Amino acid sequence: MLKTRNKNKKEEHIDESWLIPYADMLTLLLALFIVLFAVSTVDAQKFEDMANSFKSALNGGTGAMDYTSPVSVVEKSSIPTAERSITPEDDRPEQATQKASLDQLQLAAIKKKIDAYIEDKNLSKSLRTTLTESGLIITILDNALFDSGSAHVKEEAVGLAGEISQLLVTDPPRNIIIAGHTDNIPIQNSEFQSNWELSAHRSINFMNLLLQNEKLDPKKFSQAGYGEHHPVAPNDTSEGRAKNRRVEVKILPFNQ
Repeated sequence: MLKTRNKNKKEEHIDESWLIPYADMLTLLLALFIVLFAVSTVDAQKFEDMANSFKSALNGGTGAMDYTSPVSVVEKSSIPTAERSITPEDDRPEQATQKASLDQLQLAAIKKKIDAYIEDKNLSKSLRTTLTESGLIITILDNALFDSGSAHVKEEAVGLAGEISQLLVTDPPRNIIIAGHTDNIPIQNSEFQSNWELSAHRSINFMNLLLQNEKLDPKKFSQAGYGEHHPVAPNDTSEGRAKNRRVEVKILPFNQ
């Protein structure tokens, strides 16, 4: 009888010491999976949130869970260029510079074509071209287009306007501004009350002649009248005033 009781007592106290290393192994495996997850995603914020969640669930303890980011966050500047994703902001300045340079080359080609036309027609005294960062400017002195104090294009200049319109055809089409300018001598006739009006009407009339060319898109054209307020030479000589009386055809870069 005594032996039976001793046997039952031993059976009631089964050795459970194996649970301790088993639990430690599971904890280590969990920590390993978390580290592998962090290494694969390199997302510090996501790992930190997950680590904190597991840490709270396991109720503390010192170990891998006590480190919010076992993988150091790499600085953006230290990532090899080939591995970085290129954003529009990264290459915008360089692309803009390349596009501007290409645009200037295209405008220079247009200038060369117009200069060849001016030389061929012996029009260097009345027409000239200037290439600037803001566009290609074709300057036409007023005596080639208008009589003094008039905004009506002279009959002999209608053909000139038609030929210039052919030179303005580009693919793709560019925005073009037609601007009228005068000298500083006040207008004295019944048709116009100021040089503003005279310069504006001259630019409109010349633009209308250009747009008779059906290859040009009217939506790409605009006009301005500046009167005497944008001189290119002093108005104190007849030669200077002659230079200031002009119509300018400005071919714009694509970014304007």
